Amino acid sequence: MSLNVLLVEDSAGDVRLTREAFREASGEAVSLYVAADGVEAMAFLRQQGSHLLSPRPDLILLDLNLPRMDGREVLAQIKKDAGLKTIPTVILTTSDAEADIVASYQLQANCYLSKPVLLEDFEVLIKNINDFWLTKAKLPSPVPAV
Repeated sequence: MSLNVLLVEDSAGDVRLTREAFREASGEAVSLYVAADGVEAMAFLRQQGSHLLSPRPDLILLDLNLPRMDGREVLAQIKKDAGLKTIPTVILTTSDAEADIVASYQLQANCYLSKPVLLEDFEVLIKNINDFWLTKAKLPSPVPAV
Protein backbone atom coordinates (compact mmCIF):
# COMPACT_ATOMS: atom_id res chain seq x y z
CA MET A 1 0.00 0.00 0.00
CA SER A 2 1.44 3.33 -1.06
CA LEU A 3 1.32 6.23 1.38
CA ASN A 4 0.86 9.78 0.13
CA VAL A 5 3.11 12.55 1.41
CA LEU A 6 2.63 16.21 0.52
CA LEU A 7 5.89 18.16 0.63
CA VAL A 8 5.31 21.91 0.72
CA GLU A 9 8.70 23.28 -0.27
CA ASP A 10 9.91 26.03 -2.61
CA SER A 11 13.55 24.90 -2.84
CA ALA A 12 14.06 22.65 -5.86
CA GLY A 13 17.22 21.25 -4.27
CA ASP A 14 15.42 20.28 -1.06
CA VAL A 15 12.60 18.71 -3.10
CA ARG A 16 15.13 16.60 -5.02
CA LEU A 17 16.95 15.53 -1.85
CA THR A 18 13.68 14.66 -0.11
CA ARG A 19 12.45 12.66 -3.09
CA GLU A 20 15.73 10.69 -3.27
CA ALA A 21 15.80 10.06 0.48
CA PHE A 22 12.21 8.75 0.49
CA ARG A 23 13.00 6.52 -2.51
CA GLU A 24 15.97 5.04 -0.65
CA ALA A 25 14.03 4.66 2.59
CA SER A 26 10.81 3.21 1.24
CA GLY A 27 11.22 2.24 -2.40
CA GLU A 28 7.80 2.63 -3.97
CA ALA A 29 5.92 2.69 -0.65
CA VAL A 30 5.68 6.50 -0.64
CA SER A 31 4.15 8.71 -3.30
CA LEU A 32 5.62 12.19 -2.83
CA TYR A 33 3.59 15.15 -4.07
CA VAL A 34 5.05 18.65 -4.08
CA ALA A 35 3.50 22.09 -3.68
CA ALA A 36 5.91 24.97 -4.27
CA ASP A 37 4.02 27.50 -2.15
CA GLY A 38 1.24 27.79 0.40
CA VAL A 39 -1.46 28.70 -2.10
CA GLU A 40 -0.73 25.60 -4.17
CA ALA A 41 -0.63 23.47 -0.98
CA MET A 42 -4.12 24.58 0.04
CA ALA A 43 -5.46 23.98 -3.50
CA PHE A 44 -3.96 20.48 -3.36
CA LEU A 45 -5.42 19.75 0.07
CA ARG A 46 -8.85 21.10 -0.87
CA GLN A 47 -8.75 19.44 -4.31
CA GLN A 48 -9.32 22.71 -6.14
CA GLY A 49 -8.34 23.91 -9.59
CA SER A 50 -5.75 21.69 -11.25
CA HIS A 51 -5.71 19.51 -8.10
CA LEU A 52 -9.26 18.10 -8.40
CA LEU A 53 -7.97 14.53 -8.41
CA SER A 54 -5.23 14.99 -5.82
CA PRO A 55 -5.13 12.29 -3.15
CA ARG A 56 -5.53 13.11 0.51
CA PRO A 57 -2.03 13.00 1.99
CA ASP A 58 -1.24 10.70 4.89
CA LEU A 59 1.44 13.15 6.03
CA ILE A 60 2.33 16.78 5.28
CA LEU A 61 5.91 18.07 5.41
CA LEU A 62 5.66 21.85 5.59
CA ASP A 63 8.35 24.48 5.19
CA LEU A 64 7.67 27.76 7.00
CA ASN A 65 9.24 30.23 4.61
CA LEU A 66 7.19 30.00 1.44
CA PRO A 67 6.14 32.44 -1.28
CA ARG A 68 2.54 33.70 -1.64
CA MET A 69 1.32 32.13 1.63
CA ASP A 70 3.80 31.18 4.31
CA GLY A 71 3.83 27.90 6.19
CA ARG A 72 2.38 29.39 9.38
CA GLU A 73 -0.75 30.46 7.52
CA VAL A 74 -0.97 27.09 5.76
CA LEU A 75 -0.69 25.31 9.12
CA ALA A 76 -3.38 27.55 10.63
CA GLN A 77 -5.74 26.79 7.73
CA ILE A 78 -5.08 23.05 7.91
CA LYS A 79 -5.79 22.90 11.64
CA LYS A 80 -9.02 24.96 11.30
CA ASP A 81 -10.41 22.62 8.64
CA ALA A 82 -12.30 19.61 10.05
CA GLY A 83 -11.43 17.50 7.01
CA LEU A 84 -7.71 18.29 7.12
CA LYS A 85 -6.76 18.82 10.75
CA THR A 86 -6.20 15.13 11.45
CA ILE A 87 -3.47 14.88 8.80
CA PRO A 88 -0.17 14.87 10.71
CA THR A 89 1.68 18.04 9.77
CA VAL A 90 5.42 18.11 10.35
CA ILE A 91 7.27 21.41 10.10
CA LEU A 92 10.49 20.84 8.15
CA THR A 93 12.37 24.11 7.91
CA THR A 94 15.76 25.76 8.18
CA SER A 95 14.60 27.98 11.05
CA ASP A 96 15.86 27.24 14.56
CA ALA A 97 14.17 30.38 15.91
CA GLU A 98 12.40 29.76 19.21
CA ALA A 99 9.56 32.04 18.08
CA ASP A 100 8.94 29.81 15.02
CA ILE A 101 9.03 26.66 17.14
CA VAL A 102 6.57 28.06 19.69
CA ALA A 103 4.25 29.50 17.02
CA SER A 104 4.19 26.21 15.12
CA TYR A 105 3.20 24.22 18.18
CA GLN A 106 0.62 26.85 19.13
CA LEU A 107 -0.85 26.32 15.65
CA GLN A 108 -0.95 22.57 16.45
CA ALA A 109 1.98 21.30 14.39
CA ASN A 110 2.52 17.62 15.12
CA CYS A 111 6.29 17.95 15.06
CA TYR A 112 8.98 20.59 14.37
CA LEU A 113 12.20 19.53 12.66
CA SER A 114 15.09 21.71 11.52
CA LYS A 115 16.69 20.79 8.22
CA PRO A 116 20.29 19.73 8.73
CA VAL A 117 22.95 21.49 6.68
CA LEU A 118 24.91 18.35 5.79
CA LEU A 119 23.50 16.14 3.00
CA GLU A 120 24.07 12.91 4.91
CA ASP A 121 22.26 14.28 7.97
CA PHE A 122 19.33 15.42 5.78
CA GLU A 123 19.04 11.93 4.30
CA VAL A 124 19.06 10.39 7.79
CA LEU A 125 16.33 12.81 8.92
CA ILE A 126 14.07 11.88 5.98
CA LYS A 127 14.67 8.18 6.64
CA ASN A 128 13.72 8.75 10.29
CA ILE A 129 10.55 10.60 9.23
CA ASN A 130 9.69 7.68 6.98
CA ASP A 131 10.43 5.15 9.71
CA PHE A 132 8.42 6.88 12.41
CA TRP A 133 5.52 8.62 10.65
CA LEU A 134 4.94 6.18 7.79
CA THR A 135 5.93 2.87 9.38
CA LYS A 136 5.45 2.99 13.15
CA ALA A 137 2.84 5.71 13.78
CA LYS A 138 -0.83 4.85 13.35
CA LEU A 139 -2.28 7.39 10.93
CA PRO A 140 -5.94 8.39 10.95
CA SER A 141 -8.42 7.62 8.21
CA PRO A 142 -9.94 10.65 6.47
CA VAL A 143 -12.61 12.45 8.47
CA PRO A 144 -15.73 13.33 6.47
CA ALA A 145 -16.24 17.09 6.07
CA VAL A 146 -18.93 18.52 8.32
